[in-house]
Amino acid sequence: MSSRLALAASACIAFLAAGCGTGGVAASGNTQSGKSLFTAKCAVCHTLGAAGANGKIGPNLDEAFAAMRGPGHDSHFEESTIRQVVADQIKFPAQRDEGPNMPADLVKGEAVDDVAAYVASVAGTKASLAAASTGTTKSTNGKTIFTSNCGSCHTLAAAGTNGTVGPNLDKLELPFARAKQQVTNGGAVMPAFKGKLTDAQIEAVAKYVAAQAGKK
Repeated sequence: MSSRLALAASACIAFLAAGCGTGGVAASGNTQSGKSLFTAKCAVCHTLGAAGANGKIGPNLDEAFAAMRGPGHDSHFEESTIRQVVADQIKFPAQRDEGPNMPADLVKGEAVDDVAAYVASVAGTKASLAAASTGTTKSTNGKTIFTSNCGSCHTLAAAGTNGTVGPNLDKLELPFARAKQQVTNGGAVMPAFKGKLTDAQIEAVAKYVAAQAGKK
């Protein structure tokens, strides 16, 4: 998906005058509004360090756009070009044969320009990359690990989370062994946390989920 974004940017260079097929170049937008919209609508699926987002379902936006920025990178695209790429992805999301696809019309109208402006202003910058690299908690407390890494996708009353991407854990009993396997290896749309969390952290969060899931 990161390479698809890069290819989209390259194609957009050639067609920018025509709005990359959207009927006009994306407006500058309001980055403050864009950040709020991104947090509410996009953070559950995407990593973007500047927004404190650690979603693992969609592309890592910091990694995708770092390659487009310069100097110091093979490619150097203007922020306006990145803004256009993001706006186009929102309006016309790519459809994959496997895995979840980004829904169309997550935001509309001026909100598209706001989100695109915000993402273009921070994605792939040194500050955002640094924030993303330290975004994973070092805690070995199961609840803390869950809220930091799992709460954006799962509902679990005990943790105060209400994610809707993955199963509602209040309605699903998970034995420890199964929870540990799922966290370690992932499955379906859930990413594997092996290598992202330590063995001790995986065991802690699996114990927490096993103890708290299925209580409603």
